[in-house]
Amino acid sequence: MTFVPVLLLLLVFGLPIGVAFALIVVMNADAWYMSIEYMASAPFDTLQAYPLLAIPLFLLAGEVMSRGGMVRELIEFSELFVKRLRAPMGHIMIAASAMMGAMTGSSVATVAAMGTAIGPEMKRRGYAPGYIGALNASTGLAGVLLPPSIPLILYGSVVGVSVTQLFMATLVPAFLFILALMLTHTLRARYVLPVGGEKTETTASSDVSSTAGRMAGLMKSAGPALLLPALVLGGIYSGFFTPTEAAAVAAVYAIFLTVARKVLDLGSLNTVFFKAGISAAAIMFVIGLTSLFNKAMILEQVPQAIAALATGFTDDPLVFLLAVNLALLLVGMFLETSAAVLLMGPLLAPAAASFGIDPVHFGIIVVINIEIGLLTPPLATNLYVAAMTNRISFLSMLSDVKWFLLAALVVLLAITYLPDLSLWYRLLS
Repeated sequence: MTFVPVLLLLLVFGLPIGVAFALIVVMNADAWYMSIEYMASAPFDTLQAYPLLAIPLFLLAGEVMSRGGMVRELIEFSELFVKRLRAPMGHIMIAASAMMGAMTGSSVATVAAMGTAIGPEMKRRGYAPGYIGALNASTGLAGVLLPPSIPLILYGSVVGVSVTQLFMATLVPAFLFILALMLTHTLRARYVLPVGGEKTETTASSDVSSTAGRMAGLMKSAGPALLLPALVLGGIYSGFFTPTEAAAVAAVYAIFLTVARKVLDLGSLNTVFFKAGISAAAIMFVIGLTSLFNKAMILEQVPQAIAALATGFTDDPLVFLLAVNLALLLVGMFLETSAAVLLMGPLLAPAAASFGIDPVHFGIIVVINIEIGLLTPPLATNLYVAAMTNRISFLSMLSDVKWFLLAALVVLLAITYLPDLSLWYRLLS
């Protein structure tokens, strides 16, 4: 893996992310047996995937909601519930990302949409741009664990585990991640905000009648915006439409609402579409070109080598689980989420079964590990998407993201060695 230092050096010197990954592949094309024809077609084939269509559609919905004032209404309503917490905007980012993840099933789509919708408000509240990007990137981890989770669906399909059981098993781990992110944000807020608190802390009265009156007023003004998550989640969980179709519904609903309320006219929507299109193009450019790197790692059989190393030296299930965690964290640094789940699930699941590890519990471990890879360079997709969405440099996020990464690893260890956190639903029967 001598290419890794070169890749990191290219990124440090500011070469565009997608170009850096593609350049590494081109430099090693002969060694990796990749033809020019294949390198030309692979990114296009990757971007044809139907679930990726959710990214530009949710970006459009987020841009329309932001320009149309819907985000402001949702923030004001949410603050009624988190105003007693330190730095409430960060908690709103975490909660909103969890909800968006439940809508999309995709960590990358969640990061892109929430960076567009909430990132600007956090900046106005006094947060450093690097911290906004780090929090934005990290919150995608919690959201994608909530059903419907695309990685869990993929794991269940290739390993032969009930997707319904996986969805049940992931609920407690997801909420543990949310709580860990909130706790980390609370502890870090005093250090990242200039005066230890947000510039525009809420000043609403704590009187019960005053708070109730304000809630009633906000319910009236924010009611149409509050219907959006209910519409999207209700449609997904009822099976009426897919997460990608939900993204289209969200975009159309947001456009209709802003035009009907005369907040935006049809002419000004040109700017909204253009801005959302530019953001989507930048993100899809990175996804398409990093897919070349992903294919190269598979051709080089890097994941298989790591799996063999993790499973071939112990007969202790506790040591096996530790080795699997380390191996999957390493794989997550080099492979895109879906490819890593599809490859590593079938490779490791039989070995886990031989150690007596429950396949549902093991599925949660696999997906969490690979999702954490979205925060670990070189293939830290969430960080790259957060950097582009929030218009900040990749390096500016690294000093802050380490705290959220540490919190994620602590939760991962708890879930790994306390199987009842994943298998809680069986205790009820």
